[in-house]
Amino acid sequence: MERLDRLLSRLGYGSRRQIVQWVRKGWVTEGDRCIGRASEKVDPSKVFFRGEPLDHPHGLTIIYHKPPGTICSRHERGRLIYEDFPERWRHRRPAFSPVGRLDKDTSGLLIVTDDGSLNHWLTSPRHRIGKRYVVHLARPLRGDEPACLSSGRLMLKGEKRPCLPAHCRIRGASEMEITVYEGRYHQVRRMFAALGNHVVALQRTAIGHLELGDLAPGCYQEIGVDILYKRISGLTT
Repeated sequence: MERLDRLLSRLGYGSRRQIVQWVRKGWVTEGDRCIGRASEKVDPSKVFFRGEPLDHPHGLTIIYHKPPGTICSRHERGRLIYEDFPERWRHRRPAFSPVGRLDKDTSGLLIVTDDGSLNHWLTSPRHRIGKRYVVHLARPLRGDEPACLSSGRLMLKGEKRPCLPAHCRIRGASEMEITVYEGRYHQVRRMFAALGNHVVALQRTAIGHLELGDLAPGCYQEIGVDILYKRISGLTT
């Protein structure tokens, strides 16, 4: 049970002052009963706002295909990823945020959630969940890149310890697939810069065993946290 005004506010519906007005207008019900006071304690799964059940009252997680040129931050100028989602989601508490941001020019698979435990599990270095990318390079590959990237000895500029070994596969004259097990700042771009090349396009295609698949750019799918854990771990497809 939770106070109605706190519930609707944290789900991004509006301010507590607005919620008081909506209650007076009879817009909020619990089952068939009009709620009389915004301070009442209610069962979130039974509350309706203007005839519709509440929007993910017990948590929200999606998998999203981030297009290139979009921004994961809430505060930078430019086209934000949040423009692809319902406006209400931007105001949820806890914050509905991407797990492991992709930079503006990188596209591909992104998990967005308000689940702090999921966020911690995905980003903790202890779990070493692989993130797979397809990399398009400015110059042709020499041929020794897979050995260098998987050696565990590659140093990035400004870093004091080498990168963990990456799994790599050459896909074309200037195209590679790479899986990394860390989340350093602009890591993949900096790894290829350390080898004297430049990344011109970068797409994340998998997180663990979770594949981007045919999800179109700018589109998303809602997913239960339990199912997501299993798909990333390879326990289900």
